[in-house]
Amino acid sequence: MGSVARTCGSFACRKPSEIMRLVVTTFIGLVFGFFIGVSFPTLSLTKLNLPSGLLPSIDLAYIEGKYTNCWSLMKNNNNTKSTSPLKQLKHEAKIWVPSNPRGAERLPPAIVEAESDYYLRRLWGKPSEDITFKPKYLVTFTVGAGQKRNIDAAVKKFSGNFTILLFHYDGRTTEWDEFEWSKRAIHVSARKQTKWWYSKRFLHPDIVAPYDYIFIWDEDLGLEHFDAEKYLRLVKKHGLEISQPGLEPNKGLTWQMTKRRVRQEVHKVTQEKEGWCSDPHLPPCAAFVEIMAPVFSRDAWRCVWHMIQNDLVHGWGLDFALRKCVEPAHEKIGVVDAQWIVHQGVPSLGNQGEKEPGKAPWQGVRDRCQKEWQMFQIRMANSEKEYYQSMGYDVSNYSVPMFS
Repeated sequence: MGSVARTCGSFACRKPSEIMRLVVTTFIGLVFGFFIGVSFPTLSLTKLNLPSGLLPSIDLAYIEGKYTNCWSLMKNNNNTKSTSPLKQLKHEAKIWVPSNPRGAERLPPAIVEAESDYYLRRLWGKPSEDITFKPKYLVTFTVGAGQKRNIDAAVKKFSGNFTILLFHYDGRTTEWDEFEWSKRAIHVSARKQTKWWYSKRFLHPDIVAPYDYIFIWDEDLGLEHFDAEKYLRLVKKHGLEISQPGLEPNKGLTWQMTKRRVRQEVHKVTQEKEGWCSDPHLPPCAAFVEIMAPVFSRDAWRCVWHMIQNDLVHGWGLDFALRKCVEPAHEKIGVVDAQWIVHQGVPSLGNQGEKEPGKAPWQGVRDRCQKEWQMFQIRMANSEKEYYQSMGYDVSNYSVPMFS
């Protein structure tokens, strides 16, 4: 008996209360460890090989899936790099549309507004209700306040189908408020600038794209025998892309092509001084209008605008190059005789020149005009020569023509 008592140190010899305490402690440790594990999902619960007899009522797969999903949701909500399909697409795919206008390649095409207009809008209400009527044509006059009465009479020859745009070379814009139509017109002011300076900067083809025809006129024109709507009907009838009204001058004519012909609707060719026309289909015998009162179709203006030089502000020589923008030019450039105007020859802008000793202000302006004509001819000839040379043509005998 004594030997048996001395060897009773095994698990079987312990008291029942001690055994129960050991089982409970083990169970609590396992449960505590389990919840620690589900709080850190990087530790896989499926690797815990717990005896099924100890935890018969716990579905480990259910708990693992439930807590793992909750943890993933919390992490996604707190993560700045969201994995939702749209946000993931934005992160991985950059927008680049080569066909968009230059500089706008990073924009989605549907948001790009490549063109604009001169339609006036309200400061209130719905944008969709701003414009109840869209004029189809644009007329511009480069003006000084001294010609207010003449311009007032001229504007009345243009219907409500026209947007009126005034370029003010003298800076006096508010004086035009006496005319009701002036309150609806667009006014742009820059002192001592020409209409071609204005045209290059404010008549970009993408700005005037809504207009079928663009009139770019001087301020010293008499329009007593002119009606703009009737004029455009004849332009469309005869297929003119570039045109002007016939001239009935009260002084003299520079070119026979622009002289009004009685009892004709339109003419496209003329006879000039001997030696002036190397080809009857070339300026100044055909494919020619002057720059005082030209009218351009939308497509023709897009080409002409690109030909206007930034520094050659008077536009001299441009009239001889207009033919390069339409084809065949001798058929699509012409003079409308049935709607004619008078060139009054008022040197208003010319008087804006700088006075020099022994020379009137207009003389300096005139000198600049002539120099610009020569410069434009040389630039055009050189650019054509450069192009043909790049295409492999022999340009050794290429020279600047009398009229480009």
